Amino acid sequence: MNLETPLTIRSMIEPVIKRNGGWVNTHAHADRSFTLSPDVLHMRKTCTLQQKWDALDKLKSESTEEDFYRRFCQFFELMISQGVTAVGTFVDIDPQSRDRAIKAGVRAREHYADQLAVKFANQTLKGVIDPEARQWFDIGSEMVDIIGALPKRDEKDYGKGSEAFDIILSTAKRLNKMVHVHVDQFNESLEYETEELCAKTIEHGMQGKVVAIHGISIAAHSRMYRRRLYDLMKKADVMMIACPTAWIDTPRSESIGPVHNSMTPVDELDPAGITVALGTDNVCDAMVPWNGGDMWHELMTLATGAVMTKWKPWQRLQRSTDAESSVCRRWKTPTSLSKSRSVSNAYFFYRSRYHG
Repeated sequence: MNLETPLTIRSMIEPVIKRNGGWVNTHAHADRSFTLSPDVLHMRKTCTLQQKWDALDKLKSESTEEDFYRRFCQFFELMISQGVTAVGTFVDIDPQSRDRAIKAGVRAREHYADQLAVKFANQTLKGVIDPEARQWFDIGSEMVDIIGALPKRDEKDYGKGSEAFDIILSTAKRLNKMVHVHVDQFNESLEYETEELCAKTIEHGMQGKVVAIHGISIAAHSRMYRRRLYDLMKKADVMMIACPTAWIDTPRSESIGPVHNSMTPVDELDPAGITVALGTDNVCDAMVPWNGGDMWHELMTLATGAVMTKWKPWQRLQRSTDAESSVCRRWKTPTSLSKSRSVSNAYFFYRSRYHG
């Protein structure tokens, strides 16, 4: 009987990732991780995503700096246990959390500095148009590595999503920081946020310094529109972060359109020459209670949903060379997660033509 260890995709792929620098989790919300409770689960059941932007107020207001510190430590230790070497996480800096969460995050980052590279972005659940929210956006922008954004909030409340883009990008340009923006999250053909982000990126002269997050709704549009969008993304040098588990629960819709799933269309983005990276998004909280923050699970969900076994990037990963290790290392010195023109985490999307 042959008792050799059976060959699995994981045994083929994960050692290559770890040998070449380890996982990089490019998007998370560590300050809200591991906050499940009966009340939080009830919120999850009864509130939409947009309603949760405010339903979280009580949890955030009542959380002390030590509460936030404990969550950051738990999240960072989870990442380290998997072989993650770098993390980018949003942090709520707003009228409810004020600066308690970011102060806790900085303390936790210092504690794990010898094991994990950490970059912070400011989450703007309250937008940037409301005067008090704007005040905390300005404070937070000085305290973080990356300017974070949620323009949908200001579009929803004031019809001023375009103005929010301007505030965010002009602030980032003034501070010489990169931008990570939540866009096209609702899997609807009515959303055009990635397109607007690209146009605003060019308008503000921020090419190569902007990263879109999620982009779920891109797949709801026609092939002709998607191709035009990918050309615009290349022109603006806008990158994309995919968080597969976070959006797999998108509600059923009766809308008529292209057959697609609720994932970032990485199978089209990568061949189009768009830099794509991988993130866990929320972990064990009101937004995504079932997500355990497992990078391998995220990669396999993406690989399955985007039919990645048909791609040349999969083959390139299996033929991985030492060149990829330099791609991973590039992230640890710039102010963003995706400075190079290839994915710095799973190496699925490594494009040798971009390696200098």
